[in-house]
Amino acid sequence: MADTEVLVIGGGIAGASAAWRLAELGSSVTLLERGDIASESSGVNAGGIGALGWGHVPNLQSYLTMGSLQIFKHLQLELGYDIEFRASGALQAIQTAEQYEYARDNVLSLKSQGYTLELLTVNEARGLEPELNPDLVGVVHIPLRAQADPVKATRAFAAAAEQSGAQVLTGREVTAITCQANGGFRVACSSASSGEVHTAKQLVLAAGAWCGTLGEMLGLRIPIIPVRGQMWASEPLPPRVFHSLSAAESPLHWTASPGNDEGNDASTPPELTHLGSRRVTRHLYGRQTRDGELVFGGDRQVVGYDKTVEDAGIEVNFGHVRELLPMLGQLSITRTWAGLMPFSLDGKPVIGKIPQMENLYIVSGLASSGFGRGPMAGKLIADYIHTGHRPQVLAESDPARCVSVLD
Repeated sequence: MADTEVLVIGGGIAGASAAWRLAELGSSVTLLERGDIASESSGVNAGGIGALGWGHVPNLQSYLTMGSLQIFKHLQLELGYDIEFRASGALQAIQTAEQYEYARDNVLSLKSQGYTLELLTVNEARGLEPELNPDLVGVVHIPLRAQADPVKATRAFAAAAEQSGAQVLTGREVTAITCQANGGFRVACSSASSGEVHTAKQLVLAAGAWCGTLGEMLGLRIPIIPVRGQMWASEPLPPRVFHSLSAAESPLHWTASPGNDEGNDASTPPELTHLGSRRVTRHLYGRQTRDGELVFGGDRQVVGYDKTVEDAGIEVNFGHVRELLPMLGQLSITRTWAGLMPFSLDGKPVIGKIPQMENLYIVSGLASSGFGRGPMAGKLIADYIHTGHRPQVLAESDPARCVSVLD
């Protein structure tokens, strides 16, 4: 039997950040991870860190992106963790006239709200990124965006948590959660050697796409859906791609088909690349790592907890990237993988106190940008637990809007 003030379930970047912040604030914290730190979506993504600026009226997205950017910088530049952080900026490629109109209007709207981005001609963009296809219609430049190695960064958050006094336990799969009469929680888990029981006054669910399963142990319906994302990497190359890259095709499609997309049912998250098995758009993001690999991905498909790589989807993404970077015609894919991202049904994060139970909190629903938004999400939930007062910005992510008691 182990006792702690706060128990965090999930060793991804949001859970590790929450444990770190809570330990810094003086709480007794234990983090349980069923595998290794960064073994799920926090460690298998492209390592992109999105940021547009705070804007004139900062909202939750502003806090999650810009706050996380500051934490990443602090982790490497001030604390000395080598997470391969680089303030690279990002470029979004525009391939058609329709995409150009969308991108132009979007840039004008966001700039009027105080965000930092600009629309470039293809020649201006090729001055920043020489390998770009000269036939592109234009490019959106987002200079505040950055990148880092996802495995190194997530493990650095866990190491910083331990350095601050948190206990980080890996290889612990939670098998049961029960509420205690004093308002605390009893959590049973299995390990390689034996079973364990941990008790805590407060419990944080930070298990990404598996939060729904944990909720069921407590008799709760937490509508977090696992969405499979696929990635591929090339052979290592000398430095040839200097920004994080994306394309305007999918944002245009999702803007034109808001909500759960035309033809989707209410149990499917928005902003997917597939409706069932049918592709509705192509999505693209990626970068060149410090080791020289080109790492890209993009598909978002609901297939349960299946992490099998679908070769056809990899081929579509590789072909799309080649339209932006013609040099890919000389390269081949050396490895592929997949991970499961936590999407909420309304597309918004789920961060805050779960009202059906005392002392129960969640940080999840960060979708495809959990790596870039997870550090600040963890900090915000930690501050909420420590002070007992919800940060105003978390009103947008209130679990009360979607969490319910199982029938």
